[in-house]
Amino acid sequence: MGLSSCGKKEVSSNHVQSVTSETGAETSISEGETPDLSEEQPEQVELPESEEVQGDISQNTEDTQTQESEQEATQDNSSQEPAQSAPVSYADRQEIYLDGSWQYADHSAIHSGAAVMYKASGNRKGIVVGVNAGHGTSGGSSAKTLCHPDGSAKTTGGSTAAGATKATAVSGGMTFNDGATESSVTLRMAEILRDKLLAAGYDVLMVRDGSDVQLDNVARTVICNNAADCHISLHWDGDGLSYDKGCFYISVPDGIKGMEPVASHWKQHNALGASLVDGLRGQGCKINGGGSMSIDLTQTSYSTIPSVDIELGNACSDHSDGTLNNQAEGL
Repeated sequence: MGLSSCGKKEVSSNHVQSVTSETGAETSISEGETPDLSEEQPEQVELPESEEVQGDISQNTEDTQTQESEQEATQDNSSQEPAQSAPVSYADRQEIYLDGSWQYADHSAIHSGAAVMYKASGNRKGIVVGVNAGHGTSGGSSAKTLCHPDGSAKTTGGSTAAGATKATAVSGGMTFNDGATESSVTLRMAEILRDKLLAAGYDVLMVRDGSDVQLDNVARTVICNNAADCHISLHWDGDGLSYDKGCFYISVPDGIKGMEPVASHWKQHNALGASLVDGLRGQGCKINGGGSMSIDLTQTSYSTIPSVDIELGNACSDHSDGTLNNQAEGL
């Protein structure tokens, strides 16, 4: 598979808000206005109260001396690096909601839904792959989000024109020549890819686990940033062509490579995309041109992990299970 650029990272446990449930959620990669978030507050962990002081005055004096010794030892070690937070452990089929304390979470306009974590049962690799079935958010076309975290304008065209500072939170997607909706095909592809990844020992964060998830493109990206090691968004291109042009990934344009968080991560994004295209090519899939197209996307503008939009064809492409299985094997 083409996941050589998806590496393991640790996620701080104080950045997670999640609820165990059976329902999946979906999100698309779009932009929307910045509203006040109304997420539930992260569950607070109660710390045990101090033990009651027992014994006579001499015992209390001993306790005080012990505490002073411990404080001195702590001061002596003050130059050491602070201990790292333990990695978050998710349960199988656990729902993961957008946490308002996460970086860029306040840029999301639609965020009441949840992604769903699937855990591999064997041959575990300790890597979580975020699989994002593009589109599939009802009402997503009516909301807007900032194209970039800093509010700057888009540098290329696409579903949102160059020069715009806000984009559709989640677009509806295109329709295949046979009448199938893009959102239904991306979901089917996500399910096939999920099963292959689980069988190979990868855990999978299904960003959209059903026909609709109330997560916009910003929310989907931020959840992946905090709960996955890489983020793969599945799409087919709505280019209006009368022939199947093949697969490609969306690379990061030069105009935003100096903007954070893009500046720190664009090489990882492009490396992941190139790896996925190499995998598709190895399966005999048709590749469009050199395998990439440079577009300024909301997804990569907010991503802090290796992240890519992979376009698996267009409205003319075959999307039968046989073709999707072959593409999933390449990915």
